[in-house]
Amino acid sequence: MSILAKNYHFRELNERIKAAGEYVHIDDCFGERFIGSALKDKTLIINGTPGNALGCYLDGAVIEVHGNAQDATGDTMNDGKIIIHGNAGDALGYAMRGGSIFVKGNAGYRTGIHMKEYKEKKPVIVIGGRAGSFLGEYLAGGLIVVLGIEAEGGGQSLAAPVGNFTGTGMHGGKIFIRTTVELTALPAQVAVEVASEDDKLEIEPFVKEFADHFGMDAAYLLHDDFFVLKPNAKNPYKQLYTAN
Repeated sequence: MSILAKNYHFRELNERIKAAGEYVHIDDCFGERFIGSALKDKTLIINGTPGNALGCYLDGAVIEVHGNAQDATGDTMNDGKIIIHGNAGDALGYAMRGGSIFVKGNAGYRTGIHMKEYKEKKPVIVIGGRAGSFLGEYLAGGLIVVLGIEAEGGGQSLAAPVGNFTGTGMHGGKIFIRTTVELTALPAQVAVEVASEDDKLEIEPFVKEFADHFGMDAAYLLHDDFFVLKPNAKNPYKQLYTAN
């Protein structure tokens, strides 16, 4: 089924999506909010720029965006997949607790804030370009991978591909950053080290999937240096709120 988003208020657009069959193509999308909210067994192909909270509470559906996405994509996402062939706004994967998000370009501030995992649920975010400040803020579980791919020739930047305050309040999960630039000024809750080959095995399937989605070379990306950020056991999260 094909739908022209510009013809509908976002509420009616979402009602039509939920009433449609398994495959839905949405054209002329320009800021319509909450697309794909809580969807399970559907595949959405979106041409344009969906608005805030794309795929919020997603519960198994696949959403592919040929364009950019705005803020709060994947908000409280439980399962499924979101693939963005452009950039994503702030708070990508907010409180995400399952599924995966792949962004070809850059992501804004507070990507992965409050992301968590439980038992078999392990959320994953892979960003091809840069991520803004407060990446992985209060991270409680899951994986965030920032590949730092530059638009010109696929090389790495002279600056680390993340903003300030990466991992503030982090108390679970891991953040992998592909860069040769030493990461400095990290908060006390974060321990950082060069990723070993064993560390890279954890992200290998997700980097390969990212490369498949966007026509890139996974082996080339994985060959390069990564830093891995983990919670610092010597400075537990609770100390942010105590006098210790």
